[in-house]
Parts: sequence; C-alpha cells; structure tokens
Amino acid sequence: IAIDGNFEEVCPEKVIKFKPPLYKQRYQFVRDFVDQHKPKKVADLGCGDTELLRLLKIYPCIQRLVGVDIDKEKLQSNGHQLSPYLGEFVKPRDLDLTVILYHGSVVERDSRLLGFDLITCIELIEHLDSDDLARFPEVVFGYLSPAMIVISTPNSEFNPLFPTVTLRDADHKFEWNRMEFQTWALQVANRYHYSVEFTGVGEPPAGAEHVGYCTQIGVFRKNSGKVTELCFPEQHDQHVYETVYKISYPSLQQEKMLKFVLVGEVLILVERLRLRQQRMLREQKDLCNDPDNTDSSGPPQVLLGAVFTEAEEARIENSPKPFCEGDKFFVPLQRLLAYPKVHRLRVTEERMRSLIADSVQLSSDGSAVMDDLYKSWDYQFEDY
Repeated sequence: IAIDGNFEEVCPEKVIKFKPPLYKQRYQFVRDFVDQHKPKKVADLGCGDTELLRLLKIYPCIQRLVGVDIDKEKLQSNGHQLSPYLGEFVKPRDLDLTVILYHGSVVERDSRLLGFDLITCIELIEHLDSDDLARFPEVVFGYLSPAMIVISTPNSEFNPLFPTVTLRDADHKFEWNRMEFQTWALQVANRYHYSVEFTGVGEPPAGAEHVGYCTQIGVFRKNSGKVTELCFPEQHDQHVYETVYKISYPSLQQEKMLKFVLVGEVLILVERLRLRQQRMLREQKDLCNDPDNTDSSGPPQVLLGAVFTEAEEARIENSPKPFCEGDKFFVPLQRLLAYPKVHRLRVTEERMRSLIADSVQLSSDGSAVMDDLYKSWDYQFEDY
C-alpha cells in the first residue's frame, strides 16, 4: 500500500483498513484464548464499554466474569447489556455465571479479584501515567497473581503507516515499539515468576512487514511452583472497588432452573411417546384387519424427527419400555433418563422423581410417569 507524501490530505481510513476492524481482532484473540484454555474466572481491566465482557459471557467454562474501569458513568450506561436474555432463561447454562462491574483504578488492590484464572488488559497500559505504570505490575502480577494475563498495546513502529499520527489516542501517555514493550514485559515476567510469549494482531501491508503487528500482545503464564516473594499485609478482604453492576445468570446448578428444564423435557417426551404408542396400536389393529399385509418390520423405535447416535440408541433400547394398562400410558423414569436431553442433565432417578413429582402424575410406585393414552385433542394429531 503506497502512502501519499502529502499526509494532511490523505484520510487514514483510505490508507490502511483492517478487516475485521482492529478492535474486533483483539477481542477475537481473547475469545480464541478463552476457548483454548477454558478459564473459570476472568477479569477485564479497563473494560470500558464492556463489549469484550459481552462476548465472553457466552463461554460455558466461565463462571465469574468481572470488569473494572475508572469511568463509572460508562459502566453504569453499559451494565444492562450484560443482563441475561430471555433465551438464557428458557435454555439456561450448565454452570453458574456471575457478572460484576467494579468502578476503580486498576492499580488499586481489591481482594475480590484474587484467584482468577485469566486477567485481560486490552489497550490499557498506554493510558497509565508513569506512577500508575510503575504500580501496575505490583498489583496485577504481584498481588492479584492470576494464572494467565493477556496485555495488548499499540506498536509505535506501525504508526508511520498512518498519516499525521504521533499517538493514536489523545489519552495515550506513551506508545512503545516492540523492543520497549518486550523489555518491560520480560522484566515484569522475571520478577513475578511468569513466562511470556509475544504475538499480535493487525498485520502490516505488503512491503511493510518489518514494522510488525499494529497491536502487540504479551501472553503471560504463571510458572508452576513459583511463589512471588512479596508481602502484602491484610491481603484478604480489601474491598476498595465500588460495585456498579452485578447479575447472576440462570443455570442448571440452580434447582428451580433444573426443575423447569427437566419438567419441560419430560412433558415433551411423554407426549411424543404417547402419540407413538397410539401409532403402534393402530398399526397392530390394521395388521389384524389385513391378514395379507406381511410387513412385520414394526414401528420405528426412535422418536419421530429425532436423530440419535448408536450409543444413544443402545442406551434407550436397553432401558425399560413404555407400556399401557387399560387407558393409561406409562413411561418409566429410567426410559426418560436414557434420552439425550434428559440424560445430559445428570440427575439420578430418585432426584428426578422428587423434582417432577408435583408437576406430573406418577405411577403408584413412583417408577414411571403416567398419562391418559387418549385425550380429547388427539384428533388434531392423527397424522403426527
């Protein structure tokens, strides 16, 4: 990409345009990192408009997601975007998730951020003045000491490719070249017993490969078995941040949500199995009325429209089968537990019985769900 010598008349967007946009590439880097390492507790320092948090909350491995920012108004105006959607109540997560936004400085110690698996600092450190930058490693690496840290910052060697750019943002206190960032990162990693690898996003245009990525990234991992020899008095129960927003997501770890999902799946299964039983009885009746019909293949042993693996089919077929007694239809709980959508809930037969007892009718011994074989609206499903 050629850059016009008359920088003042050249629009930066026309010179270099990243696809996807650079901020999305940074967020995607973190998403891929989370997908690979499956952290349970993640904090984003300098979370700003919380967009990265909104992207991360969908990951099933994360159970605690925290954002910290110095701009209280921005946190207040964006907190609602982290609320659960309706669909997340209808189809809840497997594991609990709590999302919290804290107002405060990233160079303050707050014990509620101890014990995290991953802390991200995306385009943060360049906003810190020299005093805060000096305190930053002591707080994040020394005090918080998470298992992994991802830090991104602009690569100043890329800046000449932008017309009239000295610093990319008016609030940036500095922008480092690759040597400066790597020197700082290696010193911090060595002091606090981390390893660090360098990468980046935003590839340079053809012919300018020597400048490196537009955004440089350091990935820090705590060395196993190493303890930072720093003393932090009253390390626990230091709550200096102000909680601006907090929400807990519905999950299958919560009994009311587990019951809601379980009862719903049981009702759907029982109804489908009841209708299949009707089809079986009709086919048997038709066979008796037509002796010349030699088709003895019988009805399908899986639910209409359902697709199961061989292992799932074997589990279902090895479980007690539904049966009729007069006009009553029974589906053993063990049969219901064999179907994938119920099986994945990982409940025992006893727990299942207690959860559904007040929502369905059970057999006298409690081993099966009981329903009427024929219902007044069945004519609507004659071709089901």
